Amino acid sequence: MRELLILTVVIGLIGSCNLYNSNTMKTYKSNDAHSYAIQEEAYVKHLDISLEVNFDLKSIKGEVIYDIVADTFAQKILFDTRDLNIHGAFILDKDHWQKVAFNMGLEDNTFGQSLSIPINSQTQKVKISYTTKQDAAALQWLTKEQTAGGDYPFLFTQSQAILARTWLPCQDSPGIRMTYTAKVKVPDYLMAVMSATNVRKKSKDGVYHFKMEQPIPSYLMALAVGDLVFDTIGPRTAVYAEAELIDKAVYEFGNMEKMLESAEALYGPYKWDRYDVIVLPPSFPFGGMENPRMTFLTPTIISGDRSLTSLIAHELAHSWSGNLVTNATWDDFWLNEGFTVYFERRIMESIKGKEYAEMLALLGYQDLEKTLEAMGDKNRDTHLKLNLDGRDPDDGLTDIAYEKGYFFIRALEDYHGRKKWDSFLRQYFEENAFKTMNTEEFCSYLKTNLSMSDEDWTKVRCEEWIYGPGIPDKNIRPDSDRFTQVDNLMLHWFENGDLGNLIKSSQHWSTHEWLHFLRHLPKDISSEQLISLDMAFGLTKCSNSEKAFAWYIQTIEFGYEAAEPAIEAFLISVGRRKFLTPLYASLIQHGKKEFALKIYKQARPMYHAVSKETMDELLGLTDFS
Repeated sequence: MRELLILTVVIGLIGSCNLYNSNTMKTYKSNDAHSYAIQEEAYVKHLDISLEVNFDLKSIKGEVIYDIVADTFAQKILFDTRDLNIHGAFILDKDHWQKVAFNMGLEDNTFGQSLSIPINSQTQKVKISYTTKQDAAALQWLTKEQTAGGDYPFLFTQSQAILARTWLPCQDSPGIRMTYTAKVKVPDYLMAVMSATNVRKKSKDGVYHFKMEQPIPSYLMALAVGDLVFDTIGPRTAVYAEAELIDKAVYEFGNMEKMLESAEALYGPYKWDRYDVIVLPPSFPFGGMENPRMTFLTPTIISGDRSLTSLIAHELAHSWSGNLVTNATWDDFWLNEGFTVYFERRIMESIKGKEYAEMLALLGYQDLEKTLEAMGDKNRDTHLKLNLDGRDPDDGLTDIAYEKGYFFIRALEDYHGRKKWDSFLRQYFEENAFKTMNTEEFCSYLKTNLSMSDEDWTKVRCEEWIYGPGIPDKNIRPDSDRFTQVDNLMLHWFENGDLGNLIKSSQHWSTHEWLHFLRHLPKDISSEQLISLDMAFGLTKCSNSEKAFAWYIQTIEFGYEAAEPAIEAFLISVGRRKFLTPLYASLIQHGKKEFALKIYKQARPMYHAVSKETMDELLGLTDFS
């Protein structure tokens, strides 16, 4: 997932089959603090699920059958649930399903309730029947008016980090992997897709069958239902989207097959058969979600010039770092995201050159600096290895896991040399494929397979990177000649008032150069200069979401009220949390809270629960009547 939880920051500113055979799967004896499952007693290895999607009731009716592995002395198996009505539990006794009494634990607002089902050492299958509640947090039910086509409703799920439990009872821990099959019934005018094998056209009866043969953790379970069409990019890549968006998406993502080939050249064969994407409605709360075989994407990256597709590279990279080798717990989240950011930038370097990748790295460093400034560089949440016990793991979705993780990995590459580091990473992904990894095991693997002595370990300052706050090496800031040219052009314009050179040079700028430019507008810029910029470049009416966002942030800070109608329209039409949180926060910070509340009360019904929860806290709201 290429997205960050910026609430902490902005509040601070405001104030082969054998490869995945179940016998080779690693399970952890230590329990996950964010799951009720007791893995040493019993864990799941396969799921067969039957779902019926009801748009009128805004509910899913489900029946799940789990193949389980139980310890000799096991008397129960525990599942995670939240926002679910459990109707019955059964165990397979010989050839017959036997109904058993189940027990629900105390309810917690974040973690939900445990579901305890009695078993014995001979139990191999457990069945659960249930329905989801209307407010199930993973599910977003969209009306036809909230879609691009405007004719039919839409449903999508978002399971990461611990929201899979809100649409199916499961052992909702990244440390437990399972294969699955599914049967999904939807209205016959809609198509269903999942993080599994998928069809390419609508079924006449609305029934769809899916299979995921590679074991995945629950947070990678995903479902989307809508008026979808399919189009091909390459031999292993394709796009699903509403008909109104499909042509734009196919053009925008035209480099996907090339990205896949570049990734394989770096770190080994792609092990998920196909890499397809689906463009979701704009309320999707993230840039992308790396659901295997079917990445979920925001439409905000469709800019018409392929300038925002590094996000595709990021989600594709997760097919190795995250999906193939998975963080054992959410305290180890940096193992997913730090490696993925590094891999993303290596893919982009192979396609667009080193300077392009360096621009991405420098923008990331700027983001990291802001995060550390807001959180405080002594804050324990700035460690790579986190301690999220008792907290929603969503709290760990900050620039720390992504960018600090990236720069630590880059420090390792710098120390060992790229050739040796690439060889190590290729081995790491191959030897640990379809397994989980925690931080301590990674450190041991790193020392052994890179032959790192204690002296090497100290020179790279590994202990400080992983278990210490802030950035241990202040000399890691990347350089970008293209950004330096941007700075010089800005200085010339600001000092001489001549936009000519800027207008001429910016015609060849990437989105990244624009972001650098907009982020660094002089603090003493005048209203007249803002107006001249806007008139020259049409920034307030910009259709590139990243450029528009960067401009809107600056206009709020500088009091450029001419942009407020565009900001309002943007916040009402886009549900991506990366944009929402800083914009609402900046409005509050600069005396525009009433304006922010006015917009939010209108926009809130369009936002996914993930975004609502963050904005509710930010705006201090509890009553939405």
